[in-house]
Amino acid sequence: MCRYSLIISAVLLLFSCSVMANWPQYLGPDRNGISPETGLLRSWPESGPKVLWTISVGAGYASPAIVGGKAYFLDRIEDEKDSLRCLNLLTGKELWSYEYDAPGRLDHKGSRNVPTIEGEYIYTCGPFGDLYCFDMNTRKAVWNKNIWKDFGGGRVPMWGICQHPLIYGDTVVVACQTDKAGVVAYEKATGELRWSSAKLPGLTGYVTPKLVKTGGAEQLVMISACSKSAAPDGDGRDPVAGAVVGMDPRTGKTLWEYKGYRCRIPIPNVVETGDGRLFITGGYKAGSVMLKVEKKGGGFTVSELYKTDDFGSHAHPPVLYEGHLYGHCTTNTRRDGMVCMDLDGRVKWKTERSPVVFDKGGFILADGLILSVDGREGILNLIKPDPAGFKRLSHGKLLDTRECWAPLALSDGKLIIRDQQQMKCVLVK
Repeated sequence: MCRYSLIISAVLLLFSCSVMANWPQYLGPDRNGISPETGLLRSWPESGPKVLWTISVGAGYASPAIVGGKAYFLDRIEDEKDSLRCLNLLTGKELWSYEYDAPGRLDHKGSRNVPTIEGEYIYTCGPFGDLYCFDMNTRKAVWNKNIWKDFGGGRVPMWGICQHPLIYGDTVVVACQTDKAGVVAYEKATGELRWSSAKLPGLTGYVTPKLVKTGGAEQLVMISACSKSAAPDGDGRDPVAGAVVGMDPRTGKTLWEYKGYRCRIPIPNVVETGDGRLFITGGYKAGSVMLKVEKKGGGFTVSELYKTDDFGSHAHPPVLYEGHLYGHCTTNTRRDGMVCMDLDGRVKWKTERSPVVFDKGGFILADGLILSVDGREGILNLIKPDPAGFKRLSHGKLLDTRECWAPLALSDGKLIIRDQQQMKCVLVK
């Protein structure tokens, strides 16, 4: 009996390790840019970590989801089609692909969004609003919708539809952000519309709804855009305020709104920091705000704890580590570099005078280390997060073109990075 128990325990341990190695969605297992992996290298050769493979990709900013030793990402073929590509994670060999027509041109052309994988199904959203559910076994589409056209969207936003599908229960949630609906939920098995929320305050932005637990309840939090005139660098004429909105994930009903944060091009997701606190950040001189959501009576209240102009992560949400936020805070108007700030809004350090500018590149936390791409120079950095000071342990220039802005993906020690022409897998453990 004891022998069988040991065998079962070993199998469960192997299964647990396999699950932990997956990177099934945008920003990883918990959508917070943090990986549970351990055993990462603490230093690299001068040229950077070993490159396992390199493949050519279309222009864009999409990174993969990784499950079961396979990487799935949505590529863009010229200005005509989207293509879901499945790669062997160890070799980079393409195992299969699925293309569909999606004609159109965008400013900063190419792919945008990360697939979401649950069970046998892959959910993707293209830059023109094509939401697909694929069966990874048959390699065919199960259903598809268009989250922009189906809700009366007119001209596609300048930088496309930027949505990383979110699974909640038996639904898949995205923000269409049209005049007819702000956020929508489909049955994940059939594509049938489950609910649609009211129009969001403000204008269309580039944030995906985030599932949080605050005020003692699960909520969806969404950030919409303000008009340029209403932004901190605007002229004040004809202002349209955006908002941070909390919703019931079962119905789309609005639970609370906060209109004190204004960003004309919001991109990063909200970050949970504990005790009902939510951290909102962005570029374009929007800075950051810390909110607190509490349940009172039969509803919820939201209060502003502080605002700061000293921290503003342009493209990616900061990572939280031991009571401090770390983010890439070089934007179109400031060169603050990487910034460390405590949860009370006190900046501990900035790398503003460093030759590494940390401009819009992706970054994640794993095994007490930050893996970070400088989006302008194509340098991969290994950083020890420490509020006492900036500590870069190793680095290597691995990408060639500017606009290396994609989020990162890590599975079983294999880190995937990309620029506008190539995708690479490097070994970091």
